[in-house]
Amino acid sequence: MIIIFFISIAMVASIVGLGVSKNIIKSIMFLNLLQANIILLFISFNYHEELVPPIFNGNLENFSDPLPQALMITAIVIGASVTALALMFSIKIFHHFGSLEWDIIKKRID
Repeated sequence: MIIIFFISIAMVASIVGLGVSKNIIKSIMFLNLLQANIILLFISFNYHEELVPPIFNGNLENFSDPLPQALMITAIVIGASVTALALMFSIKIFHHFGSLEWDIIKKRID
């Protein structure tokens, strides 16, 4: 239960950081941190001490459900792809506007 508390604090910190960051790279990193915290939250919901991995050849009552772990590894791959794409877009934005600061980009758009 205490790990959920720490994960929720880290999630709030990453949401606040995402809201107050003035740099595109920092926004991307805070978004990546938020995604990692959400994955940790989902995995911590599935964790119980008495459960065993489903590869063990024993009692079928104590197997952990592999579906959340499979979904989270998919989320990790998709998150890495989205982060790479966002960093590529930030490079394109820097070449076009000459800055990565949100305020300067807004002024140059107007």
